[in-house]
Amino acid sequence: MNETSVQVREDEIKNLVHTFYGRVREDDLIGPVFNENVANWDEHLSTLCDFWSSVVLRTRRFAGRPMRTHLMLPALEGKHFDRWLDLFEDTARDVLASGVAPVFIQRARQIADSFEFGIATQRGEIVAPRHVKRIG
Repeated sequence: MNETSVQVREDEIKNLVHTFYGRVREDDLIGPVFNENVANWDEHLSTLCDFWSSVVLRTRRFAGRPMRTHLMLPALEGKHFDRWLDLFEDTARDVLASGVAPVFIQRARQIADSFEFGIATQRGEIVAPRHVKRIG
């Protein structure tokens, strides 16, 4: 199944985003990173719903530059991306239909690799994609 054939509603995206970031905020590893950098959670969640709607449903509601924001977080490491994905994948499987969750999971893996690569490049490091190859 690809994004163009996904049968998902906006309310399902909202449920995924809100459930996932509720878990993120409580997480011992990545919770502090988010809680220290997100000033307005209502606004951030709305933006993230627009982001995922644009990614999966191609609604074009999101016009931000998320890479730039993440480049400004010097403490981000591979372990943060790994934990983000673990939580995201578990949440997607918990709240989305079994045929829809893999589409979100694959896109999240691509996003994690892209962000990790961008951050490493800025730091003068070399990294290879790790997340698109994850099993499960």
